[in-house]
Amino acid sequence: MNPLVAVRDLRISFRLGRSQQVEAVRGVSFEIPENGTVALVGESGSGKTVSAMAIVRLLPENAVVADGSRVEFGGRNLLAEPAEVLRGIRGKDISVVFQEPMSSLNPVFTIGDQIGEVLQLHLKLSRRQAAERVVELLNEVGIPEPRARLASYPHELSGGQQQRVMIAMAIACQPKLLIADEPTTALDVTVQRQILDLLARLQEKFRMSVLFISHDLALVGEVADHVVVMREGVVREAGPVARIFTAPQDAYTKALLACRPRLDAKPKRLPVIDDFMNGGGTPIVLAEPRPPRPPAPVPLIEARGLRKEYRLKTGLFARKTIEAVKDASFTLARGRTLGVVGESGSGKTTVGMLLLRLVQPTAGQVLYDGKDLLALPDQELLAYRRRIQIIFQNPYASLNPRFTVGQILTEPMKVHRIGANDAERFEMAVALARRVGLPPESVHKYPHEFSGGQRQRIAIARVLSMKPEIVVCDESVSALDVSVQATVLNLLLDLQEEYGISYVFISHDLAVVKYMADDILVMNQGEIVERGPAEAIYENPQHPYTKKLLAAIPRGFVARA
Repeated sequence: MNPLVAVRDLRISFRLGRSQQVEAVRGVSFEIPENGTVALVGESGSGKTVSAMAIVRLLPENAVVADGSRVEFGGRNLLAEPAEVLRGIRGKDISVVFQEPMSSLNPVFTIGDQIGEVLQLHLKLSRRQAAERVVELLNEVGIPEPRARLASYPHELSGGQQQRVMIAMAIACQPKLLIADEPTTALDVTVQRQILDLLARLQEKFRMSVLFISHDLALVGEVADHVVVMREGVVREAGPVARIFTAPQDAYTKALLACRPRLDAKPKRLPVIDDFMNGGGTPIVLAEPRPPRPPAPVPLIEARGLRKEYRLKTGLFARKTIEAVKDASFTLARGRTLGVVGESGSGKTTVGMLLLRLVQPTAGQVLYDGKDLLALPDQELLAYRRRIQIIFQNPYASLNPRFTVGQILTEPMKVHRIGANDAERFEMAVALARRVGLPPESVHKYPHEFSGGQRQRIAIARVLSMKPEIVVCDESVSALDVSVQATVLNLLLDLQEEYGISYVFISHDLAVVKYMADDILVMNQGEIVERGPAEAIYENPQHPYTKKLLAAIPRGFVARA
């Protein structure tokens, strides 16, 4: 049987300046069968998204597709077709669900207008007919009160609802191929599960083919029939999902499978890509379990009755009170990690912000060295700020783009009067860069010259410059590839071992939290609904919400009976 789409010897370069070109995709070939799911897997920069976007010719202007490259669809080479032919295919026969719906949806048009435009353009429906069909589509993808949502703008929807709108737009014309580019990366584990189930149901109903792009093999194992593993623009391995998961041949595939924390084991260190690429075999660290830490008798910090309310104006005189955190109490001991898990809106990040007093509390206490941090005047609080630091989720936004790495690391030292002079502080910055695995010359470069994982290392180095006792990690590895994530998690554990740092580890990724945390708080709608040792929570959850979260974790490939 002929495939629906066949990519043959795809080669793509990008022009950098007048004379320089960088080859991003080098001889990639794969096929997408009818009514099947093919997954492109690899780290950022592997060429998977570029390969997928070449199918619909949605490449940047500086992209150069080499002669001899082919994307065969319906008996024609899409790379050689004129633009007007491609416009008729995009959205109708081949649709795309992009990674970030908030930047893909037009913020100045309503949901109804954006989905309706696809129907009017490709199916020639009238405005009234399109509106009725949009209601059906929104209902199909699980948007509540679909008729009322026609007049909503993207910012009025949650992240999961925005992604559902993107899917509704993509399936509007019942395409033959749906390209899903990291469609669940930024979503909570429960919302991710809903989106995956939705895609599977829609694929079965409309008999679509799906090209699923991801860096997470555990996720891919649940959705794909065939897997194509890419690295540095080359296909390293391809085959049926069962064979890739049970008997991977390439060292890089083995590394991707091993880098993600497992629910059934807690090794001393997570393996990283280099462990496999350099050694060739399975690293010995997989066989070394991490011994549990003994509980400390005295808490380092204690939160009592934390509460945060927001009052929103809903009318001329009307006000609405939203309780973001409701009477949260917990302790954290020295050298231990407290995991805080829950969906978006559960209050977990607000709890972290309250500890640092980056958000003013409505009520409660945070006791540290016998003092309530929430009641301290600003002058006294400055000394404690040095001892409690935070690593934010997005290293692209949390680092000043106009400062060099050296300036980023020395600025907090100046504020807190660490080091005798600028020369000494600069030497300390170089030492910090080395400590987090960056070369000494990094201090002269700017943030945009580094990858996401390297930027997060810079953020960690900035935190270390204060020599803190407590670090709040707010989704600090959520935006990273699983391989880079493993490297950063190993670094955090090394620093904890070396300096005795305590972590408040906030995340919606329960597999990562299980690997990192000694104790866990489960939050839902501002309340702590369950707490206890990490192993006990995962092995025997008590609250229905905790069970729901654990049931949504991707398990990878499981043989069908």
